[in-house]
Amino acid sequence: MKKFAVIGDPVQHSMSPAMHNAVFAKLGLDCIFEKVRIQKGRMENEFASLRADYSGLSVTIPHKIAVMPLLDKLDKSAELVGAVNCVDFDGGKSKGYNTDMAGAVDSLKAVVGSLKNKKILVLGAGGAARAIAFGCALEGAEIGIWNRTEKKAAVLMEELKKAGARAWKQKEPADILINATSVGMSPLPEETPIDTDFLESSMTVMDIVYNPLETKLLKEAKKRGCATVDGLEMLVRQGAKALDIWLGIEAPLNVMRKAAERELKT
Repeated sequence: MKKFAVIGDPVQHSMSPAMHNAVFAKLGLDCIFEKVRIQKGRMENEFASLRADYSGLSVTIPHKIAVMPLLDKLDKSAELVGAVNCVDFDGGKSKGYNTDMAGAVDSLKAVVGSLKNKKILVLGAGGAARAIAFGCALEGAEIGIWNRTEKKAAVLMEELKKAGARAWKQKEPADILINATSVGMSPLPEETPIDTDFLESSMTVMDIVYNPLETKLLKEAKKRGCATVDGLEMLVRQGAKALDIWLGIEAPLNVMRKAAERELKT
């Protein structure tokens, strides 16, 4: 049996086990996905045993950066974002990836098609925003970053430019708006990260928050006729990318989403 796990602290509310185990059951795979709590500062001490016990790991807070120097190799996605959320143990070697990039890009492309030359405004400048912005930039999109701390947004924008990203000229309207912050998450679901008067019917609006599944931002976007992408879509697709890395399979997205939706209701 192949074993996989999500590691983090806290980890009890992770939906990864439900999603991945649903796929294993559906496809009849002799695999299991577990939750492993590892406290901050303990990553180096625990890594050898994790490597011995598991075929792959999902990595969440607070270990996404701490795990990086312990790995044999980093994928380009992890190098660009500066964080790892997926580790593959293969042939005695460990390799780190950032599947949030693919999760965000695939979610958007499922709705709008190609991202080439799309004008994308990302709200936030943290880890999720970095993954989304770099992923969209690699697809040929023009990127803009808005953040409560302007300096942090400017620093991220400079890094994007050095990697070859084109900046969104803010005189032109955005095609896609992405909330990559936690604003609007329960227990404060009535908050929005931007004045909703900014929204135009021509926009596609994506929110990485999935609790609640339909945030106030997405509700307002729908009222204005915008196409929308909820946070569960990105969560599911980044998980599917991990399964592709670990097992070389194309995971059934509908099975993963239904499993995640059940978890949200519990």
